[in-house]
Amino acid sequence: MVRLFAAATIVASALPASAFHVPSISRASSFSKSARSMSTAASPTESSDFQSESAKRQIGNDAFLNQNLMARAQNGPGKVNESKLKIGIVGAGLAGMVAAMDLADAGHDVEMFELRPFVGGKVSSWKDKEGNHIEMGLHVFFGCYYNLFGIMKRTGSFDTELRMKEHVHTFVNDGGTLGSLDFRFPIGAPVAGLQAFARTEQLGLEDKFHNALRLGTSPIVRALFDFDGGMDMVRDLDDISFTEWFTQLGGTRGSLDRMWDPIAYALGFVDCDHISARCMLTIFMLFAIRTEASVLRMLEGSPQTCLHDPILKYLDDRGVKVHTSTGCRELVYDTDDNGKPTRVTGIKVGPREELKQYDAVVCALDVPGIKKVLPQAFRDHFPMFDNIYNLDTVPIATVQVRFDGWVTEMNDDRRMMDVSGDQSDGRGGGIDNLLYSADAEFSCFADLAVTSPGEYYKPGEGSLIQAVFDERAFDRSNDQIVQDCIDQLHRLFPSSRKLNCTWSSVVKLGQSLYREKPGQDKFRPKQATPISNFFLAGSYTYQDYLDSMEGATRSGLMVADEIIARADGVGGLKDLSEKAKAKTSEASEEKVVPFFASTA
Repeated sequence: MVRLFAAATIVASALPASAFHVPSISRASSFSKSARSMSTAASPTESSDFQSESAKRQIGNDAFLNQNLMARAQNGPGKVNESKLKIGIVGAGLAGMVAAMDLADAGHDVEMFELRPFVGGKVSSWKDKEGNHIEMGLHVFFGCYYNLFGIMKRTGSFDTELRMKEHVHTFVNDGGTLGSLDFRFPIGAPVAGLQAFARTEQLGLEDKFHNALRLGTSPIVRALFDFDGGMDMVRDLDDISFTEWFTQLGGTRGSLDRMWDPIAYALGFVDCDHISARCMLTIFMLFAIRTEASVLRMLEGSPQTCLHDPILKYLDDRGVKVHTSTGCRELVYDTDDNGKPTRVTGIKVGPREELKQYDAVVCALDVPGIKKVLPQAFRDHFPMFDNIYNLDTVPIATVQVRFDGWVTEMNDDRRMMDVSGDQSDGRGGGIDNLLYSADAEFSCFADLAVTSPGEYYKPGEGSLIQAVFDERAFDRSNDQIVQDCIDQLHRLFPSSRKLNCTWSSVVKLGQSLYREKPGQDKFRPKQATPISNFFLAGSYTYQDYLDSMEGATRSGLMVADEIIARADGVGGLKDLSEKAKAKTSEASEEKVVPFFASTA
């Protein structure tokens, strides 16, 4: 999964740099309008409103670029409940694991179930029989991943498992010519973004002018002075495509083709004609307000080793049970006299459909996963659940190709061919950063042997290029996809034709991210649901960071906060669970017929 907050801070206007003012984002009032709007669109029932003030702080304008949220993620929930809940979590991706961390720290008994033989969801990785680390996508970390960084600090992996890159976003074009958005500048956002756009080699003068005209009249500029107003404008643009919005006031096709399409493909695997304007402008907003938001980091090695293993250790230390290769077969629930679901009592897991009973259940799944698990009765009685089935997904194919030299080294043929000695720790030849291209079917890619050398560099070997193909190539055979990847790399890096491919891998994911086409926001559910002890988590659920690692992390924290807020007291989750069990027990006793009773 390529989940990149990778776009430029392209905000232009006729105002001098001194006129720009980055607003404070700690207003107590800015939550209300966006929260009301989201509540109406995503979950119209009052029973699915948040009770937790901490969960509320993760949505709305105050949460958009709130660095203080890192402290919340790093420090944990800060509360131990009086009542100990038994909680089942379906899905062990980032959202589920983050929720489990907080719930365990709050004193609850947590058990997790994952269908795959490994954890991580769309951020999964594993080893093949030859010891090669295989990934399900290309994973990068931008500086605005405040919650995820907080989690990594909490597990001790932030300082040791992330490698910061130069503050430059590089485009590689046919023939080896480069364009860039170079954010390195003494003055931060938005000025750094303005100069990066003005100096980019990726666009000609005419396209630069029209970009300045269109983006200079965008909600992003308004947000520099009126953040709430700018964000509200962005949210109102979910029903049109980025192309429609961009071309309304001067944006050119050339700009879309050469710069914005690679960014759109990297963001959601669809082009500007088919991606929501709200989605794209949300990303631009991130970089316009915070300088660090566009700074890129990559893992030292694989996601399993660098991200998931520290989380798993954290969970194991707190007694959380994680069952892999054990999917959820069925949700078990009570209903009222009209067949309306009232509470989830447990889940059936594994091939034998073993019944596990819980006080609360969290489904931390992706879009195809939640669609398979939700009972029809949930859809029939609650529009919130039925809306999920309007969400579509996109297919991707992640390709890894290893070479006997350094593919992205274009300046020195001898260096390109030299794989001798110890070239670990990023000392390999070529470009140590994420790369974009408008001339390949993989819109962004990287040489993992250079960017993440801890587990991807091999002595005596060269580049390990990882690229993600979107649906344009998905139906091709694996062999064809590998060959297409090699051919397109040769076009981007002509000198690499002298190198040989020594190993390759293709991982196809038929349903990955939800398709961020226009009009999808209203179908994304909140994490709290109309069923009081049933919760949703996952990057598709509603939060402003869309379908990303940060979005998944936020959703997990929000679910945990809400369960913790509801756990104690009269009418709390524990109280309701005990009353439901008592009622079930009484009903069972009433059905028992004494042995001396007449059967006539």
